[in-house]
Amino acid sequence: MTPDSPAVTASVQALGTHALLAFGAALLLVLVGVAVLWQLAQRYGLRREESRWPPLVYLAAYLALGFGIIASAAALFAEVAEMLGEGPQLGRLDLLFSDALRDSSSKSVLRVFAALTHLGDPVTLAVLCLLVALILLVQRQPWLAAGWVMAIVGNALLNPALKAIFARSRPAHDQSLVFADGWSFPSGHASSSVVAYGMLAYLLVRLLPPHWPASVRLVAVLLATVLAFTVGSSRVFLQVHFVSDVLAGFASGTAWLAVCIATLELIRYRLSFKRPG
Repeated sequence: MTPDSPAVTASVQALGTHALLAFGAALLLVLVGVAVLWQLAQRYGLRREESRWPPLVYLAAYLALGFGIIASAAALFAEVAEMLGEGPQLGRLDLLFSDALRDSSSKSVLRVFAALTHLGDPVTLAVLCLLVALILLVQRQPWLAAGWVMAIVGNALLNPALKAIFARSRPAHDQSLVFADGWSFPSGHASSSVVAYGMLAYLLVRLLPPHWPASVRLVAVLLATVLAFTVGSSRVFLQVHFVSDVLAGFASGTAWLAVCIATLELIRYRLSFKRPG
């Protein structure tokens, strides 16, 4: 089935017409996937304190998982970018979805997404970056503070570089709700939300007291997933990005998040290895 086939066209228009339902279904699928991965991690060895496996095995497992995530996210980004460069088919589907969404979305729904989208604004994330870094330094976690800042700042440099490479124009949007300028691909709100809220969940998983139940950590991970997915999706509802922009933003953000977490786990292993006793 080709991208320009009638069946694909009809499916894209139907998804755009029922975009809110599609958003809910996609979010549910993502949450189920994250919860399953979490349970597998809990069951097969990521609770290092309760296992006889040596630390090196855990390091290898973390790095292998990180590499798999990086490779998968990079492959998704490359696939979307390739489709974007091969011809007008992807752009036509993006426009079909965007037009159908615009004609079917109510103002009240758009106002909700217009409020939520500010959770991914550069100013919001800059303030969050500073506050969390200060808290980590007060708690004498310099490596985590440095990793946190590296993740946020690194993505803030990476995304504009990718935008400049692809130089894709934004869709026309209602400027009374939200205004966005600059290039469109990939979505900076999508990538930065994945990185910021994903890193925040990682920090909570690492720093919450060990005696707290694993369900609390799972809630933190799921909440981060909801925030990142909702902020990214809001850009589509508000017509400031196409669907492919947001998918690419999710992919690039996930890849960078995996790099940052894998780096921190490597540092954590080296520090624990050097610690006497």
